[in-house]
Amino acid sequence: MLSAIVRAVIRFRGVTIALAVLAVAYGVLALGRARLDVFPEFAPPQAIVQTEVPGFSPQQVETLITQPIENSLSGANGLVNMRSKSLQGLSMITLTFRAGSDLSRVRQTVSERLQRTSAELPTAAKPPVLLPLSSSAGIVLTIGVTSSRQTPMQLRTLADWTLKPQLLGVPGVSDVNVFGGALRQIQIQVRPDALALYGLSFQDVIAAAKRATGQIGAGFVSNSNQRIVLAPSGAAITPAEIAAVALRSHNGAVLRLGDVATVIDGAAPAVGAASIMGKTGVMLVIDEQYGADTVRVTRALEKKLQALQPALAAQHVKLYPALFRPANFISAAVGHLRDALLIGAAMVILVLFLFLRNARAA
Repeated sequence: MLSAIVRAVIRFRGVTIALAVLAVAYGVLALGRARLDVFPEFAPPQAIVQTEVPGFSPQQVETLITQPIENSLSGANGLVNMRSKSLQGLSMITLTFRAGSDLSRVRQTVSERLQRTSAELPTAAKPPVLLPLSSSAGIVLTIGVTSSRQTPMQLRTLADWTLKPQLLGVPGVSDVNVFGGALRQIQIQVRPDALALYGLSFQDVIAAAKRATGQIGAGFVSNSNQRIVLAPSGAAITPAEIAAVALRSHNGAVLRLGDVATVIDGAAPAVGAASIMGKTGVMLVIDEQYGADTVRVTRALEKKLQALQPALAAQHVKLYPALFRPANFISAAVGHLRDALLIGAAMVILVLFLFLRNARAA
């Protein structure tokens, strides 16, 4: 049998060479299109639902948020397992679906059920959010920024409003999480003694703040010839404008929000910090989409960061583009595989030469 195969190959050597060339060409094409990742997609299809409820205790979150959402999501098509965590001000529910389930259909089903449940949650709760779908490896790149001239609040604002939107626009990126810095807030620090003096309550202050910062439609004015849409403007956006909002009339004078509270630009309570090369800074952790190529996404992100580098340098911000770069592991593994193949091919040729004593035959 073997001798017949050898004779056929020698007789039709042109066809054999052509088939070998086609096989090599297909291998090179497949190698160029191969998706590279740190780990294979070993995890079953999952969906994570997160709901924020500021100020609620873990027991309240469990009773008023987690349980109603779990009841709504139970029985979803293909659902195998449901796990939840109720923390202070946060509910997280992890849904695991049957292997091979259509992720798009699964997430659509979860989204539809969450929309129906949102109306039943307490008014203080934010709408449940279905987190972006990420790969098993999760993180594709971690970067950081520091500055000797900008404050932590300015650095965090730069990361949230400049870097994050740019990075989310890169194909293959599912989410960007920002850590460190100081998150800017307009804070209304109420003085209880002033409230007691003027006979006001916290609800009066909250209502005034909502009026100052809310935006509502004003309808339209129409006649026989035209219709004019009214667009209100002038919503308060600075601490001084919010402090000037009228609460009520008191002894013939206008009592303003600034008379009973201090309105300032302040930092939100910190829930974490970031240190970069021993310096206080802001860290951005970038997640890749499910099924994305880690190497291609990393290169696209690095290209985007190179384009942003001049603008950051002009603001005296130093960028650290590769605090954690999983693509390095892939490059090292591919390099080791290449070296092993070359060494193995050389050893085969050497053994054939030693046995056949003929360089052409080997």
